[in-house]
Formats: sequence, C-alpha cells, structure tokens
Amino acid sequence: MTLFLKPDARSLKPSSRLLLTALLCGVTVIPAHTQTDLDALMKRVLEQRDENWRKLRQYVLDERESIDVRGPGRVPIWGERREYTWYIRDGFFVRSPLRVNGVDLADGDRRKYEADYLKRQKEREERQSKQGGAVTVIPPTVELPSHGDAAPDTLGDGLLKQTRRPEFISSAYFLRFKFEEGKYALVGRETIDGRETLRIEYYPARLFAGTDRRRSRNGTPEKEDPQARAYDEAFRRLMNKVALVTLWVEPKTHQIVKYTFDNVGFDFLPAQWLVHIESLRAVMNMGQPFPGIWLPRDLELSLGATFAAGPLDVRYALEYHDYRQPDVTTKVKIR
Repeated sequence: MTLFLKPDARSLKPSSRLLLTALLCGVTVIPAHTQTDLDALMKRVLEQRDENWRKLRQYVLDERESIDVRGPGRVPIWGERREYTWYIRDGFFVRSPLRVNGVDLADGDRRKYEADYLKRQKEREERQSKQGGAVTVIPPTVELPSHGDAAPDTLGDGLLKQTRRPEFISSAYFLRFKFEEGKYALVGRETIDGRETLRIEYYPARLFAGTDRRRSRNGTPEKEDPQARAYDEAFRRLMNKVALVTLWVEPKTHQIVKYTFDNVGFDFLPAQWLVHIESLRAVMNMGQPFPGIWLPRDLELSLGATFAAGPLDVRYALEYHDYRQPDVTTKVKIR
C-alpha cells in the first residue's frame, strides 16, 4: 500500500521527516518517487516557468486588482478596486488602466499612464541588454481562434518582442523559487480542475536570499559593515526556517498549477510589543486560457497582525481574466 504522510518535524530533511512519521505510526511507506526523481522533476518545473507567456506572439487580457483593510470586529477601514487591460504596444506588454472604484478614467490620464509604463519597460529592457542578460526571443506563432477584440493602437506593433517577464507574470511568481536539491517532499496526489497533480512541499533554505550589497542614497555601494551583514544573514535564515511552500505540479507538462506560501511563525521579529504578525499567506492559481498554454489566473495575499489598538487584517488580490487574441482586422476602443 502506498501512503503519503505530511511531515511535521520542520528541522529534519524531507525524506527523514517522512520516514520518522512512518515509524511512529507503525506503517510501511512505499514512496512513489525517490528523492532523486523528485529533485529532477522540480528542476525541470522551475526551469520552464517562463516558457508559457512567450508561446503566443499576440494576446490581450484583463486584470482586477483589489485591496481590503479591516480593523477590530472585521470593520472595513479602507478598500480600493482597480481594473486594467493588458495589450502589446511596440512589442511590450502595457498595462492600461480602465476604472478606479467603478469610475472610468479620463482618456488623457489613461494614455499618460500607458506612455509612462511603456517607457519604464523599455528602460528596464535596455538596462538588462547592456548587462548582457537579455536574449531576444521570437516565440513560435500558435494559431488560435480570434475573439474579435483588440486594444487601441495595437495594430502593426502588437507582436511580442520583450524578453523580461511582464508584470502579470512576475506577480504570479513573485516568490522567485530557486531549485534546491533535497528540499522537497511528495506528500500526496490531488485533482485540480480535473487534472491529476502531485502535491509537493518545499522547505526552503534560499527562498529569502537578498543581497549583501548595501547602497547609499546616491546609489554607490556602501562600505561593508560586518555586524549589519551578520544581522541580515541571521534574519534571512530565520525567515527561511519558518516558511513553507506547497506546490501542486502537473507532472506530464512539468507545470505548477497552484502554490501556497505560509509563514508559520514570527516570534523572532523585533518590536513584538508594538505589532505582532499573526499570519502571512499567499495563494496563486494558474489557468489554461489557450490550449496547452498556462498563464496566471489569480493571486491573493493575506496578512493578519495585532496592534495595541486591536487586530488588523489586510487582503490584496489580483485576478487575470478574459485572455484573448486580438482581431488584427479591427480596432475596438476601450470603454
């Protein structure tokens, strides 16, 4: 009989935790994958995260962004709703604002936002190119049925050329998982949206890596402070120790279908008398808006904290929907 058990001892290696749990329960565990197989799978999964968004030369999508802040008794303190559309302009994905809290933006404000956004993306691409990190990738064209919509001013320059991740992809993979051999445990199999997936727990040692290069206000590197460096390293080590990432992976396509991120304890943080972080959680889901192409569907971040005045809950959510290929024969103005 094959049995998948969730390890509890956070300080042990994943394989050791699984074996220890089995011995304590007096059962036999026959792993479906060896640790070597699991490492090879996760290495492949993480290597191909950027393949999907480049597969189509041209597509558009819509975005809903929301934030809610609630105080004691779950009383609303502040909230905001924004709507955007994404389209390709000059070969770059551009985020175009549509509405804020249900109110349409003026055409002039929208176009200024688009122009500023496009300028920043081009500058980022240029910096990366000068650093030797950018390689121009012209993805193969995938023929899909058109949905008859197009964002304004996209015809003639709506083919994807950028090499850096667009923001809606970076948001989905904001944790920037790194491959870490021996840090994964297969804890079960689950069906998500009709697909068989492997549920894998990741116990990171380098998720919060950061940089030791401190910079002054003018951007030049500061003289290294051994004490500050030691503090940074200790803080990152503690953040990694209390982090748990669960991934649902579709093994045939080596695709992350969903992941959750949890920080299981913050007792090491300073100023506990002022604010105590109760919980921090992130959930990301991928979807398949086009056959064989996986793209972000939604992302939700939630934070629970307690201040002297009482509890505070913060929820931030992004939804990406209505992925479609524009009709290159017509222009449709955004409402």
